[in-house]
Amino acid sequence: MEDTRNLIDEYKGLTNEQVFDALSKKRASLEIAIENVEHDFNIGTIVRSANSFNVSRVHIIGKKKYNRRGAMCTDKYLEIIHHATIEDFLATQANRELVAIENNTPRARELHEKQFKKDTTLIFGSENNGITPELLEKAHDVRYIESFGSTRSVNVGVAAGIAMYEWTRQNVLSTNFQ
Repeated sequence: MEDTRNLIDEYKGLTNEQVFDALSKKRASLEIAIENVEHDFNIGTIVRSANSFNVSRVHIIGKKKYNRRGAMCTDKYLEIIHHATIEDFLATQANRELVAIENNTPRARELHEKQFKKDTTLIFGSENNGITPELLEKAHDVRYIESFGSTRSVNVGVAAGIAMYEWTRQNVLSTNFQ
């Protein structure tokens, strides 16, 4: 029977558990945190991108349910941890740089100028209200994605993909090509 899952050829024919285990052997140190994103499809989009970049884990803070359809089953291949509170999430983040991607604060600096540390957790918030002030205060750094059109920001799912790529460019791709 043909394996019709959205997998690269290397993982075709393997069980979901075998794919998870194979990916675990080469995971990036990057982690993703999603705080109270209202639209489940956005969470699914971020989870799908997190799988594409093979991040270590995804933390969902607050809201637990999300649209698994948007994740295109990629949630089966990475660790997703739910935290009821910001404090619960922060307890898992010792020795990690917390970088909030947020454009609605004076602390924010341009993403392209960021030199990411290997052990980074990127934090994303809701489209309407952004990251809560409580969590934003705990972030070590705040960055925004530069915009060149009439809108001041991109969709949070798109922003997550851009930020994950930039971390990967600096911490995975640059080391592979040196």
